[in-house]
Amino acid sequence: MVSIPKFPLRIAIDSFSRHIGQIRGNIARATELCKTIEPHSVDLVCLPEMIFTGYTFPDATSISSVLEEPSAGPTSKFCAELAERLRCYVVAGYPERLRPEEVPSGDEADQPVGANSAVMYGPNGDLINNYRKTNLFDTDKTWAKAGTGFATIKLPPPLRTVCLGICMDLNAQPPYDWTIEEGPYELADHCITHKANLLILLNAWLQSEKGSKDDDTDWSTLNFWAARLRPLWAESDNSVEQPDVDSPGTQRTVVIACNRSGEENGVKFAGSSACFDMKVGSGRPRLLDVMGKDEEGVRIWTFPQ
Repeated sequence: MVSIPKFPLRIAIDSFSRHIGQIRGNIARATELCKTIEPHSVDLVCLPEMIFTGYTFPDATSISSVLEEPSAGPTSKFCAELAERLRCYVVAGYPERLRPEEVPSGDEADQPVGANSAVMYGPNGDLINNYRKTNLFDTDKTWAKAGTGFATIKLPPPLRTVCLGICMDLNAQPPYDWTIEEGPYELADHCITHKANLLILLNAWLQSEKGSKDDDTDWSTLNFWAARLRPLWAESDNSVEQPDVDSPGTQRTVVIACNRSGEENGVKFAGSSACFDMKVGSGRPRLLDVMGKDEEGVRIWTFPQ
């Protein structure tokens, strides 16, 4: 039987339009926004992919100066201090510098120098997890080494079993030709296998070309995210017997998509950070709340029991 998370679960999302390469300024902006969060008022704070450095670096040379040592860089320092002040968990994305033994020999221009990573710190300011993005986007491939699999983290209630992915992890590893019927659904299947109570996605997802410029929310992007997690909410293919979605044994996963907003080097991001409540067999994902595509600030979401 799958255990149901013991709510209330309180999650804060920090979304703002950062400036590429301006680490001090971006940290100052995040610090100002997070001042609105009171100690003991949340269980988790999420910040997007590569939150303080920006994302659209064209090659390994351009990103080398902002790569961070794991557990010692500015992102780790910020997360540790915020986690200790708020007495909660904090997770954020950053570009991790590879250890010397991980850097391939040779002088090829596109060899990896880092990893697109996420770091999590706990209420005592201690390092909980360092995760490397598994499915790389084209921008990542110019400088980053892929991770070896999605992260699963066991934490005390109300967080419990947490799965962690970064942006393109929602997509399948090439050369798969994805279809809605057959997927593959790598991240969703991982969540089901590990009975995840919470899935955290730290994104720098680009704005959809299909969305309306006048709409405050990028609905096309939200629909895409939900579609790529279909096994977490779709009805069973077995037409003889459908699961009772209200049964205590039904897997329920809260999904937090923490996406950045704004623009870098002519690239526009989708914003629209969102929280979903997904139950296996329910037939649809339930969107609980969503931020605007250009919204900056902190949004706190509480999931009642």
